[in-house]
Amino acid sequence: MNRFLSNATNRIDAKGRVSVPASFRTVLTRLDIQDLYAIQDFVFPAITIGGPDLLDRYEKTVAEADPFSPDANDMSLLIHGGGVFMKLDGEGRLMVGDFVRNYTGITDHVTFVGRSDHFQLWDPATYEEKRREALSRRLANGRSGAGQGETG
Repeated sequence: MNRFLSNATNRIDAKGRVSVPASFRTVLTRLDIQDLYAIQDFVFPAITIGGPDLLDRYEKTVAEADPFSPDANDMSLLIHGGGVFMKLDGEGRLMVGDFVRNYTGITDHVTFVGRSDHFQLWDPATYEEKRREALSRRLANGRSGAGQGETG
């Protein structure tokens, strides 16, 4: 499997480190991702993390825009000025520093959320709230759409 799927909540240790779920570490290994690019999500109070291809995708968006436009400048400010590189330590842990905590509200636990080609770090209660809101919207709109199966 070469996709980040599912979610898991792990405790942050006394030194501010959290273990990345084994299934996520497996994907990182299979995709040979050693340097992680992290950025504050543009929609949710979450940190989005992926490999260098995630940064490349954002930079492509900036490159396609008028370089003097407010949108291109905003994107550059956010992806270059607001992004950081992270690394897993030898035991598969990430440091949960102020960059993560201040934006997400994470305190002592982190929920890792798979998002296909990247994953996110969430405050567990906020993730659950947003997950329920998304499910409610889907249920309110009916179950039409690609990939929806019938049950019963």
